[in-house]
Amino acid sequence: MLTQVRRLAPAVGLATHLGHGVQRIATDGTIGHIRALPRRVSDLDAAYLSRLLGRTVTAVAVLAGDAGTSSRARLALTGSGVPESVFVKIPAETAATRLMGELGRLAHTEVRFYDQLSAGLTGVPRCHGSGFDPLTGRFVLVLEDLAAGPCEFPDTLHPLDKDQAGLVVELLARLHAAFWERLPSWAYTASGDHTSLLTGPLLKLSSRKLADRTDIDVASGRFIDEHYRAVARLLDRPPHTVTHGDAHPGNVYFRDGAAGLLDWQAVRRAHPGRELAYTLITSMTTDDRQAAEHDLLDRYRHALSAAGGPDLAADELWQRYRMGALYAYTAAVITAGMGGMQTEDIALAGTRRAVAALADLDTVALLKKLL
Repeated sequence: MLTQVRRLAPAVGLATHLGHGVQRIATDGTIGHIRALPRRVSDLDAAYLSRLLGRTVTAVAVLAGDAGTSSRARLALTGSGVPESVFVKIPAETAATRLMGELGRLAHTEVRFYDQLSAGLTGVPRCHGSGFDPLTGRFVLVLEDLAAGPCEFPDTLHPLDKDQAGLVVELLARLHAAFWERLPSWAYTASGDHTSLLTGPLLKLSSRKLADRTDIDVASGRFIDEHYRAVARLLDRPPHTVTHGDAHPGNVYFRDGAAGLLDWQAVRRAHPGRELAYTLITSMTTDDRQAAEHDLLDRYRHALSAAGGPDLAADELWQRYRMGALYAYTAAVITAGMGGMQTEDIALAGTRRAVAALADLDTVALLKKLL
C-alpha cells in the first residue's frame, strides 16, 4: 500500500500543479481586468510606470517588441531621473504559452530572483521594478535595456571561443559561490519538481520526431530516454547551489570585457556540473569544447574558490560534468523535436552538439555504471 502511495504522489502533485496553473489563467480571464498588474504592453503607461519605478515618468513610447514565453518590449521613457529606455516583460498573450510558463513557474521564479537574489551579483541586468500577482499569475519586470548599450549577444550559430567561454564559467563560479549550500526555500531541483513526470514522455516523442526528419543519431541517447527520471535524480545529487538553469548562448551577453546572463526564469538548485556541461556543450563547437573543457573546468574551480566557494576536486567535477551532458541532450532534443522555442537551425545545431557530447564524454556508460 505504501509503495502504491509513493508511486501515485508525483502524479497527484503534477495534477495539482497543473490545476493551479489553469485556475490562475481562468481567474485572470474573469477578473484580471480589475487587478493592478498590466495586461498588455500598451497598459504600461506613464502613471503605472511612475508607481512601479518610484520616479515620475511623463511619457512612454514603444521602441520594439516581440513574444516568446513572455511578451517583451523596449520602451523609451521621459521623466525625472528615469532611464532613457527600459526592457519590459509581461505574460504571453496566448493561454497555451501562459500555461507552459505556469508549469515551469517561469514568471514567479524570475521575479523572485530579481527581488531576492540579484543584489550584489555581477553580470545581471539591473531591475528597475517588478510585480507579481499570485491570484492571476500576472507579472511585470522592468529591466535595464541592454540593447541600448555596447553589448554583444551571441547565439548557437555564433559559438563562443575559449576566452569568451572562460568569462562565462567565471561568472557562473561567482554565482555558485554566492549561494553554495545557502539556498532559498523556493529553489527546487529539476528532477524533484512534479513537472519532471512530463520530461521523459516529451523526450521520447521528440527523439522519434528527430529520427524521422533529420540525420541526427538520437539513438545514442535511448538509454536516457528510457530511464530519464532515474538518471535525472542521479544528476541532481547534492551538494547544491543556485544555478541559472538555462545558460545557453542565447541567454549570454558580453559588455566591457565581462560576461552576463539574461532570462533568469529557470533558476534551480543543482550541482554546478549540470550547468557547466549544458553551457559549454551548447555554447562551443564540439572541437573547441573538447580541446578546452579541462582548462575551462580548472578555471571554474579556481574562480569558485576565489569567490568564497568550496575547493572542488578536479576528478569529482569532471565526473559530474560528464553526467551533466544528459541535461544538454534532454533540453536540446526536446527543444528541437517539439519546435516553437527556437528557430530550427539554432535548435538543430544545439542538438548535434549535445549528441556529440554524449559520445565523447561517454555519458551513457557512466550513467549505467552509477545507477
